[in-house]
Amino acid sequence: MEFVDKILKCVDCGNEFVFTAGEQLFFHDKQFRNDPKRCKLCKAKRASGGSAVRAETRTTCSECGHETTVPFKPTQGRPVLCRECFQRKRIVPVAAQQPPATL
Repeated sequence: MEFVDKILKCVDCGNEFVFTAGEQLFFHDKQFRNDPKRCKLCKAKRASGGSAVRAETRTTCSECGHETTVPFKPTQGRPVLCRECFQRKRIVPVAAQQPPATL
């Protein structure tokens, strides 16, 4: 099977990049079915966790009423907890599930 260089478009930055014949041979040998979707720069950024900055959303805690930030967009109708209330909720159910100590 003969491979020739292909021009592909990066799904992240939109720039074109070359998928070389050698890379295609490697993909073929490893039985990879899909062509790469990202250029080398975007692939490296993604691998290192580069520009993936989480968006913080300001909201009010459903338990204590304090203003807080959360790393997700809250869904309407669902409670949102600050860090302290969230930790308290996680610890209490675990302790409640343990049987009482017998003497």
